[in-house]
Amino acid sequence: MAEKTLSEVYEAVCAENQIKVVPDVLDVLQEAIESGKWTLKLTGNRLKCPQRLGDADVLALTKCLKHNKHVTGLDLSYNSIEDEGAGLLADMLQVSAAVAAECSLEENLSRFIDPCVCWQDDDSALLSLDLTLNDLQMGGAKVLAASLQTNSRLLALRLAGNKIGVGGAMAAAAMLQVNKTLQELHLADCHLRGLEDQPECPLPGRQPLAALQPPGCGFTLRTVFQEEWAVHVAQMLEVNNSLLELHLGKMELSDSGVEVLAEGLRRNHSLRYLDLRCNRVTCFGVRHLADLLKNNRSLEIVNLSSNRIGDEGAEYLSEVLTGSDCSLKELSVCRNNMGTEGLLSLCEALKTNRTVTHLFFWGNLLEEPVCQVVSKLMSSGRLLPEQTDVSPYLVDGRVFLAQGHLVKSAQAFNGRSGSRQRHLGRQSRTASRLTTNEPSTPKRRCHQMDQTL
Repeated sequence: MAEKTLSEVYEAVCAENQIKVVPDVLDVLQEAIESGKWTLKLTGNRLKCPQRLGDADVLALTKCLKHNKHVTGLDLSYNSIEDEGAGLLADMLQVSAAVAAECSLEENLSRFIDPCVCWQDDDSALLSLDLTLNDLQMGGAKVLAASLQTNSRLLALRLAGNKIGVGGAMAAAAMLQVNKTLQELHLADCHLRGLEDQPECPLPGRQPLAALQPPGCGFTLRTVFQEEWAVHVAQMLEVNNSLLELHLGKMELSDSGVEVLAEGLRRNHSLRYLDLRCNRVTCFGVRHLADLLKNNRSLEIVNLSSNRIGDEGAEYLSEVLTGSDCSLKELSVCRNNMGTEGLLSLCEALKTNRTVTHLFFWGNLLEEPVCQVVSKLMSSGRLLPEQTDVSPYLVDGRVFLAQGHLVKSAQAFNGRSGSRQRHLGRQSRTASRLTTNEPSTPKRRCHQMDQTL
């Protein structure tokens, strides 16, 4: 008897559990191929049905995918999944952990070295889970974090835009002190506000928060309390050696939080991409970040878009670019209230720097001296049109800059065609809901999910 297809399993599960079949989900599953590795895209903003997926739909999906060996990515962003659905997904991730536990010692050692290549066909295949902009609360984040303490397969988890609060973020930070496999964690815009009203949830062995305030510092105790989550993330970064990307946009991060994160990153040698866009970072926070970057050889991409670093912050970053140990490849400082002095210092630093390939600075004060220098950098080939977000043009003999029209975004790590397309100024989206892919590795990080924020 022929094995049932994924769509047939979905219909049978819905009938058994009295769950309404979603036509769009059924269509996507019917398109699914029964070989290779691919990402299942069920994003709520692309489904034709008026009602987005909820916890009941997640129940049906998890029963279908629990032992599926072809789906390596599950994109459920822009839906209405709540904590109950998160618990079901956590149970599915636990199945992956149980499968790993049954394998031989030699197999597990080989997976530790390369967790994406050596898995056998009968193993659970899920490598990425995208829950961006759903209705998860703190409880949902906690159960997912608990499941990832034993799961050693998942490489990417996106929780951006969920109201997981302080408790959820701290649970994620605690999980990353144990989990050595997860490479991407997105926590942007997760409602980490009002921390001064929250009780402390210290990690084991951590001193009380009040003791973390350095004597004579410029931060009030209220500000330090608001950065409590940053303390936990920094402690996670000190011991985690697998995370490659950390997205902390729209977290109301201030200079004190950046200082705490920088201290944690001094002992971290794995993180490649640090996203701090849309926060409250000023030149004082950038000074701590610049001190870190002068000696850090692992960070390659830094996104500081939509902050308040100004000309003084640009000067600090310029010192990093002119240093002999600079390892940065991509830098975004869009919309940072930078004027002629700061932008010229960055451009001058770019002339001597040989590592930075992408620079994004649209949204600052682009006066004629800056326009002329940028035009020369681009005409000389030092800054290519597809590696920045501005485009020079000439009017009556004067040079101006317009916002560039980027056709293809920069590859974040290895520049391979076919990898996930992304640059720091914009994020690309594909039209397909089902993407064929091969398993990724720490060296060949070819993720198939699109950035959603």
